[in-house]
Formats: sequence, structure tokens, C-alpha cells
Amino acid sequence: MHKPLIVLFLSVMFLGSAALVPDAARAQEQAAQKAVLVTGASSGIGRKITEVLAGRGYFVYAGARKDADLAALNRIDNVEAVRLDVTSQADIDAAVARIAAAGRGLHGVVNNAGVAIFKPMNETPEADIDFVFDVNVYGPYRINKAFMPLLVAHQGRTTTIGSISGFISGPQSGTYSMSKFAVEAYTDALAAEMADSGVRVSVIEPGGFRSEIREKVVMHRMGKAPGETADLTEEEQQQLARMRERNAQLKEPDEVAEAVVHALFAEKPKLRYMVAPDREEATLTIRTALERVAQLNADQPYSYSAEELAGMLKEAMAGQ
Repeated sequence: MHKPLIVLFLSVMFLGSAALVPDAARAQEQAAQKAVLVTGASSGIGRKITEVLAGRGYFVYAGARKDADLAALNRIDNVEAVRLDVTSQADIDAAVARIAAAGRGLHGVVNNAGVAIFKPMNETPEADIDFVFDVNVYGPYRINKAFMPLLVAHQGRTTTIGSISGFISGPQSGTYSMSKFAVEAYTDALAAEMADSGVRVSVIEPGGFRSEIREKVVMHRMGKAPGETADLTEEEQQQLARMRERNAQLKEPDEVAEAVVHALFAEKPKLRYMVAPDREEATLTIRTALERVAQLNADQPYSYSAEELAGMLKEAMAGQ
């Protein structure tokens, strides 16, 4: 080969190799930066989780439905917005294909998308119950089922934002609590089923933190979509203002986001994370759970004494 041709050949090889270096480095960087999918990431708890994870260097696929929310999420460093309605299998399938094709893999899923309706049970239409379950129960089921192959491949984590309403119910909260009680059962079953795969499963149970879900509930009662405030009556405007004032007084969900970080990345994640904003809500939740134990134990042939129950509790606490 003539010398000019040799020089040209080597130059082309060098330039080709140099062009490949950034791509290889980028691929390595993407593989090292663990990726997490957060559903319902546009506001409230989901937005806080997204911001905290992205701020700590993790890559977040942030699920949202509206164009404006998707654009806002895309402006956050380490965040890629994904159009994702957890009631739409087409959206879910498209999100799976997109995340799989990106080559980052998927370390974690945070099932945060949720809705609420508060009405007396005998006055709640079946359509309202279907709506709440479609998002709060079938949503995590659909998302986990669709993304499980990616999670198994990376021995990842999945967590669902439940609620202390998964332990407590009362007047007008039946539909919402039903859905959150179901999340508790789903978590127990899925955790046992995935144990041998290396995928860890958990549920986060927040109390009353600041969230836009309350405004959505009020607007639903008025027969309005969120944001449709232009034609509210004076009474409706006052009701909405009172709700916003109460919500503004609640704590930001920073502690919920910290629980999610632990569930996703701690060496020994917990199955359950109760995250109450104060001792009052924590006491109410624990006391309600213990009252249910007492009710199960009362007046049946195999009842235990208080001392025996205390021993069981001590043993259970030692295993945590």
C-alpha cells in the first residue's frame, strides 16, 4: 500500500475510533446511572419524589398525561417525561418499549398515580368506585406486570404509594380506603411471589401531607375537572379556597420521598413504610391496627391472653 493511502487509512480509522469513544462513554454512564419510573409525577407527592431522585443523580422517567405537565417535567435535570396514563394499556406498552429501547435498563418503579372520592358508601355510584380502583389498584397491577421483565433483569425494586387509609376507614372514606386496603394485600402477595427473582417489593403509607389530590376531590364533587374554576359559584369558590388553605398548612411530603429513596436503594429495604406527618396520625394508625387484632382475638375458641399477644408483638418487632 502506498504511503499516502496508509496515512489516509490510519486517519480514517483514528477518526472512526474517536467518534465511537463518546458513545461508549455515554453508554457506560447510562448503565451506571440507575433509572426509576415514577407514575403520577406531575404534582404533589409524585413531583416531590421525582425532584428528590433526580437531584440525587438518578435518572427519572416521569409519567404524566398532560402536555403542559410533560413539558414542565422535561425541564428538570435527569428527568425524561413519559406520557403515561395508568388506565391505558396502550400508554403503558409504549412506555415499556421506549424505556427498553433507551438502553438504561430500569432499577425501580414508583407507583404513585392515585385518585380519591369521598362519599357515603350507599350514595357512591359504581362508576366512581370503578374509577378509583382503575387508578389506585389496577394501575400498580398493570404497571408492575408490564415492567417486571425489566425489573427482574436488573434485580430492581418496585414500591407503591399506599396510605394510612389502607388501615383506617370511616364515614365517606370507604371507596378510597377500599382501594388502599387492596394495595396492602397486593403488596404482600407480590412481595412473596417475587422473592426468588431478586425484585424487592414495598409499600409507602403516607398520612396527611400536602397534595393536590384534595383539590381534585373537591372539583370532582362539583362536577368539574381540575383547573376548571372559571364558572364556579361564589359558594364553590369559597369551598375551594378553604380547602387550599387547609392543604397549604400541611407538611411538604419530603419524608415520603425519603422513604421512597430507602425503599429503592437501601441494602435492606422494608416491606412497609408508614410515614405519618405527626405523632397523632401515627398513634391513630397503630392503635387502629391493634384494635383490629383485638377484635379478631375476641370471643373465639382460640383466643390469646394479653400477655401472649404482647409476646407475639415483641417477636414480630424483633424481626423488623
